[in-house]
Amino acid sequence: MTPADRPVVVPYDPAWQEDAAALCAGIRDALGPLALHVEHIGSTSVPGMAAKPILDVQVSVADLEAAERAFGGPLEALGFGLSRYRRDHVPEGQADEPEQWAKRLWVLPGRVNLHVRVADAPNDRLALLFRDWFRAHPEAVPAYSEFKRRLAGVVGSTGEYADTKDPVVDLVIVVAERWAGATGWSPH
Repeated sequence: MTPADRPVVVPYDPAWQEDAAALCAGIRDALGPLALHVEHIGSTSVPGMAAKPILDVQVSVADLEAAERAFGGPLEALGFGLSRYRRDHVPEGQADEPEQWAKRLWVLPGRVNLHVRVADAPNDRLALLFRDWFRAHPEAVPAYSEFKRRLAGVVGSTGEYADTKDPVVDLVIVVAERWAGATGWSPH
């Protein structure tokens, strides 16, 4: 285990919003019309949220296989490499088939995780719901931020960090789904 493998959670940086907006615009231009939506997601997209200083961007597409073929060249030209990860964590209690949680992940090491998911698939929806619920509930941001800071201080790798954090995200989503139903929230 090297120090580079350990997760680092830092205080919120307002520059993340501006950086992500520029990044999303550049990705949208590079990928063209197959990219139905390009959105800043994850903890860096939530005002006040402590996070690993890596931007998460979600590209929603109609066809994952077609997107993988079409996006490889343009994303490589921007410095991204295709990750081996082909599926997201399926939250406990979900009866979905694992294929419904398929994705392609391109990484700009240490800077950006670019998640390509099928528009309106459960994992596409979850990423947007997570972001929007926290934006609508800023009172929950300090507790989740502190959880992540403490977790980063005790785990040995970013993989362990993600695996330990997944059940907590699952709990947030249970509450967020109730909020979505009560408010009429929908993705995109």
